[in-house]
Amino acid sequence: MPSSRSARFPALAVIVVLCLGSLCGALMQSLVIPIQSELPHLLSTDAGSASWAITATLLAAAVTMPVTGRLADMFGKKPVMVVSAGILLVGSALAAMSSTLAPFLVGRALQGIAMGYIPVAISMVREIAPPERRAGAVAAVSATLGVGGALGLPLSAWIAQDYSWHGLFWLSTVLAALILVATAIVVPNVHDAHPAHLDVVGIIGLAVGLIAVLVGVSKGSEWGWNATSTVGAIVGGLVVLVAWGWYELRHHDPLIDLRTTARRPVLFTNLAAVLIGFGMMAQSIVVPQLLEMPTETGYGLGQSILHAGLWMAPGGLMMMAFAPVSSALITRSGARITLALGALIIGVGYVVALALMGAPWQLMVASCVVCAGVGIGYAAMPTLIMDNVPPSEAGSGVGVNALMRSVGTTIAGAVMAAILTSDTVKFGGAVEIPAKSAFQLCFIVGAAAALAGAAVTLLIPRRSTVTADETVELREDGTEIGLIAGG
Repeated sequence: MPSSRSARFPALAVIVVLCLGSLCGALMQSLVIPIQSELPHLLSTDAGSASWAITATLLAAAVTMPVTGRLADMFGKKPVMVVSAGILLVGSALAAMSSTLAPFLVGRALQGIAMGYIPVAISMVREIAPPERRAGAVAAVSATLGVGGALGLPLSAWIAQDYSWHGLFWLSTVLAALILVATAIVVPNVHDAHPAHLDVVGIIGLAVGLIAVLVGVSKGSEWGWNATSTVGAIVGGLVVLVAWGWYELRHHDPLIDLRTTARRPVLFTNLAAVLIGFGMMAQSIVVPQLLEMPTETGYGLGQSILHAGLWMAPGGLMMMAFAPVSSALITRSGARITLALGALIIGVGYVVALALMGAPWQLMVASCVVCAGVGIGYAAMPTLIMDNVPPSEAGSGVGVNALMRSVGTTIAGAVMAAILTSDTVKFGGAVEIPAKSAFQLCFIVGAAAALAGAAVTLLIPRRSTVTADETVELREDGTEIGLIAGG
């Protein structure tokens, strides 16, 4: 229960702060996309090194989310969110003051680490929201994962085009400072700490394994999928993750309780998260490229980076608009059916994109359909997780689910890049650009991933919430025997 400080501000004010903090964290994903092609010149480096400006944030966020969730379970959610906001402030200021690659990448990595704020905010909002607002509050905070990325593109394109690229990071510095102060003052202290030993070996093992695999996947198209560096990174990372899992299963106080993660409701929710994350990211990669392709190709739409971002922005608003719809569906039909419906709508959006590729407004309509599905589905996933893990593991559970979405988006980036570079046509004499059929195949693959996510979701068994006074008895293979009363 909240402490006496929780009465200082109404629950709605706390929920708004958690939403804004999560939104600012999610903005970091797309902050440098409009200036990515200019970064080699701006930072006096080569294109390959500059590409780490996006990869560093992705890797840091992927590793941090489950770790931050676990720390929140151990030490309390508010302290961890305050620290995350502080890290965002430092990272943003460092990137804003950088003119060379090394400090800039450190700043970008710190911005990625700060995204750990998001799963902690999702797990906390359920504790402080009134019962009648709980589903809606979780839906609103969850939707910021997609909204931040969608709105960040036109916002950063506008600032970079009309002002200075350093202005992007000074803006994020100001936002981080506001979120830090608001989180410290408005968010209440709650008695939600579950003291335990910090699994340092588990953190290191997870970080090494995940970074290796994600680097290999994200850089595969650039390095070559048969290259020793790509294969070595992926295989080596998987070996480390297997060893890490063996260690975690035998540790008395693991970073992530893999037995809980292996329970069918949690396992299938996380598998669905990978597929739905793939489905969300595919359109974020493909649609802007199609919008910006020259009209002389016969299928490109000739939009500038800023205009492409503006055509994509309604999709972000659609995610937020459908958060209350998701809340109503969760209340009426349950999170399982809601997640399946969201994935189905994402798939329908890609089918719409196949039929509507001839004008910017048509792609905007298709993106809005996809984003409506994301808004519905993203809200249901953490609800399913928190309904099926003990309260002492809520932060860790939501963090792992966020990680699975990041894995899906990383795989989507690699797959879409492979498709777009494998089917090309010559333009302007010698330049190779993706063919129209490549974009169509991307939409088909995105639809297939989303529909597979819907199918996996329907495999999630119906069951009741795990309460604080219950534990789950498991067989050795991880399947559930039943609930037993807690001591």
